[in-house]
Amino acid sequence: MKWFAAFLVPLIAATLTFACQEEEEEAATATPSPSATATATLQTEPSPETTSTPEGMPTVTPSPAPSARIAFVSDRDGNYEIYVMNADGSGQTNLTRNPASDGGWATWSPDGSRFAFESERDGNKEIYVMNPDGTGQTNLTSSQANDSSAAWAPDGSKIAFTSNRDGNDEIYVMNADGTGLANLTNNSAHDRRPKWSPDGSKIAFTSNRDGNDEIYVMNPDGTGQTRLTNNPAPDFGLAWSPDGTRIAFESKRDGDFEIYVMEADGTALANLTKNPAFDRALAWSPDGSKIVFVSGRDVGSEIYVMNRDGSGQTRLTNTGDNDGPAWAPDGSRVAFTSLSDGAFDIYVVNADGTGLANLTNNPAFDGGPVWSP
Repeated sequence: MKWFAAFLVPLIAATLTFACQEEEEEAATATPSPSATATATLQTEPSPETTSTPEGMPTVTPSPAPSARIAFVSDRDGNYEIYVMNADGSGQTNLTRNPASDGGWATWSPDGSRFAFESERDGNKEIYVMNPDGTGQTNLTSSQANDSSAAWAPDGSKIAFTSNRDGNDEIYVMNADGTGLANLTNNSAHDRRPKWSPDGSKIAFTSNRDGNDEIYVMNPDGTGQTRLTNNPAPDFGLAWSPDGTRIAFESKRDGDFEIYVMEADGTALANLTKNPAFDRALAWSPDGSKIVFVSGRDVGSEIYVMNRDGSGQTRLTNTGDNDGPAWAPDGSRVAFTSLSDGAFDIYVVNADGTGLANLTNNPAFDGGPVWSP
């Protein structure tokens, strides 16, 4: 990973990284640091050939969504706030402006007209929504428990999220205005990190109801809960392919963190990365042809890209201590967080590894980039 040094890195990433790169809280604490020496058992399968690129409840009235912007977290004003900027780094603006922490798990609505985020301004984690210009900040959950990991339904009508209001982590769903709250999982184990399928017909999530983290899927009303993975090692960090036919995820089943893919019904499981170093923090390209990820196979952690079948693994960065890659909506660029200049900043690089640029260039913490739709 990247966020800080040694094992503090994954903790910060799990707490502050936005929804595009999502990983499980308990698994994140076990993730190796980017600068650590890999200790995983070597695979018996050959690693795919890799190449490197040259260095280089009130209803909020939605406001019009601007194009090609990047939201991120920064503590440049003394606490974690949500900022937004243009794709070239100009126009950096504090949206939340609150003395409490507003630095966790933020996500744009599918049409870009609203923004859901976590805030601790009420003394615990709550899910808020606001317009893209920061107006209309509204608490949707209003409970004494912790509510987190908001995920918009593809049509923007509902938000699924994780809550411990019943004593353990469960998956809940509500309308986009906070009404119609329902517990979908109703299980004594921990159910976390909901992810809607692209067509809205399914919700995938992580559960430890069988003794360790496994990937499950269910219908949007909570029926048909089905386990897709079945391995003693943890499986987490899932991401649907844009066409909804596949699910990629992270697993430690081969002794180190690797990126796997399976069909949406759990069949045709395949290890894509096959490398003794850690590979994690995956994100599908908008057209589904590529997967970007973070790897520790070099010194530090670098951003890599590969084809959806695992071939053509190519390093995009050569700076060390990078994390949280997020694709631009047109697939032309990847934004990520980097410590390469001595401070956490948001960088962008072209999908072929050229055009590396520091967008934030601030001595404070800037991390967790999320592109607008």
